[in-house]
Amino acid sequence: MENPIFHSPVREDGFAGLGDYAAIGEGRSVALIAPDGSIDWWCAPNLDAKPLFDRLLDAGLGGYFQIVPAAPYQVSRRYRDNSNVLETRFETGSGTVLLTESINSTLAGRLPWCELARRIEGVSGEVALAITLRFGTAAETRSPWVAENEKGKVFHIADIMTMFRASDDICITHLCDEEICATLRTTPGSRSLCALLVTESEPLAVPPLEAIDQRIEISHTGWRSWVENLSYNGHYPALVKCSALSLKFLWYSPTGALAAAATTSLPEGIGGEKNYDYRYAWVRDACLIIKAFVYIGALEDCKAAFSWLSQTIMRHGVRLRACYALNGDEVPAERYPLLAGYRHSRPVRVGNNARDQLQLSMYGDMLVTAQHFIEAGHVLDITTSRMLGELANCCADHWRQKDCGIWELPELQHYTHSKMACWMALDRAVALAESQHIEPTWLGRWQRERDRIRDWIESHCWSEQQQAYLFYAGSEDRLDASLALVHHYGNAVNRQRMLATCHAIRRELGDGSAMLYRYSGVREEESTFLACAFWLVEAWAKLGETAQANQAMQEILTTLEGHGNVDIFNEMYDVRTQSWRGNMPQGLSHLALICAAQALSEAEAPP
Repeated sequence: MENPIFHSPVREDGFAGLGDYAAIGEGRSVALIAPDGSIDWWCAPNLDAKPLFDRLLDAGLGGYFQIVPAAPYQVSRRYRDNSNVLETRFETGSGTVLLTESINSTLAGRLPWCELARRIEGVSGEVALAITLRFGTAAETRSPWVAENEKGKVFHIADIMTMFRASDDICITHLCDEEICATLRTTPGSRSLCALLVTESEPLAVPPLEAIDQRIEISHTGWRSWVENLSYNGHYPALVKCSALSLKFLWYSPTGALAAAATTSLPEGIGGEKNYDYRYAWVRDACLIIKAFVYIGALEDCKAAFSWLSQTIMRHGVRLRACYALNGDEVPAERYPLLAGYRHSRPVRVGNNARDQLQLSMYGDMLVTAQHFIEAGHVLDITTSRMLGELANCCADHWRQKDCGIWELPELQHYTHSKMACWMALDRAVALAESQHIEPTWLGRWQRERDRIRDWIESHCWSEQQQAYLFYAGSEDRLDASLALVHHYGNAVNRQRMLATCHAIRRELGDGSAMLYRYSGVREEESTFLACAFWLVEAWAKLGETAQANQAMQEILTTLEGHGNVDIFNEMYDVRTQSWRGNMPQGLSHLALICAAQALSEAEAPP
């Protein structure tokens, strides 16, 4: 996607646009950086920790770390090729500065502390820069304080220890418990560095500045090596690689968990209440990310993620929870810190009550993902194999229940997507049993129950009047874009009905383009859901409608062109204001692009 150029970006009520952020990360934490050089979000040392910087959710109280020219400027940003190392170029009337940013790692893996590095290079002329670091107080629940030892000044924020490290030419003009202010003047060829070292309830290492600076390049080498070892050879390779790199932000290396997104409470509609915490591992999202990793050939990531998910499920019992904490614990119940919210969209939430919901589609997610995992070249161990058999039995027992559906709605219904996903779960269980990957003891039962689900769907969820599968049984004329995600059911059971449903989804849930709302009735309170648009592309391609799939893919990319973040996607896109909404980087959005590109590649591959 084309990266925008900003002219002295102006904040609205103190907030940058949600479509204006870039991200850096290292497999443990993710920082979001606005065009004015301000890191407005960083939960350190872990993705789901309390934020060290949270200006993203409160322009007045929030912490941030900003490097910005003192005079009017023009800014452009890009990631280095095949890398998550970010480069920002500030151009002023007196000169040009290059800012290179990374949360550092080593070639052997992540560091045992967080190391956020910001290199400042003078390209031409002279440029005066202002540097401001204000620590967040987590909605006034902790109070930073500074102490000095022989290594320097160490800041304490509850259990966090952090140290600001800077080269000698950065002049600190103010330092107190809560804030650091500094200045720097660049000249042609000058090279400066400032960094933040963070640890929690552990000793803090204080490496030399030269080592921190060198690790920016080591981190870049590590990113490039990961990308260059991928095996994707299909359509849209540049976009697929960008989305793959964004998905790596969400891969939590201490455990192998896959977070749904890196943020909490970014609104689906400005001023609305649909503001949720996505810094946890959803079974659905994790399974779909694993599928995307299979397509790009990231076998190590597949193995780590699938193993973590399987072990976590077994730890908690095979009656699946919708989501788990990144360390495998239960997700905390929602609480509501007293923050203003992004552009005053409240409530701000920490935790997620979806943890207690019944979502039957997860059985399909796990069994389908297991098949992808095996097809990628992995071999199941006996314990995991038996767990999958137990999941199939649970699905066979519970598919008749009402649930909250893929969209986690409070209204319990017989959601069509859930029933189709249950059909897919048992269909995959049958295939895995027949190929000796799971025990065949219950094979006959799974076959019969699978066929009962099919008959129930065809009798209760199809509308002759709408010529479409409905949102849920008895919903009359309501539709659900997520049915595109279970296209395999249609291909196996009734291709014509699934094709007709895809046409109805495009007609009724579209906005005149390929962008789609999630389901009937949400147009007024939220924006189009990016993953749904890509799911429909995948469905068209898998159902043999290649021309329709290509046209829809081009429409999506044209709609987003010039209105995107720096290669990262949010959850939603508001076609009315041409602006991004929801949490970011959003795993569903990026994996859906990869799966759409893969489906198009397969559809157009020579026989």
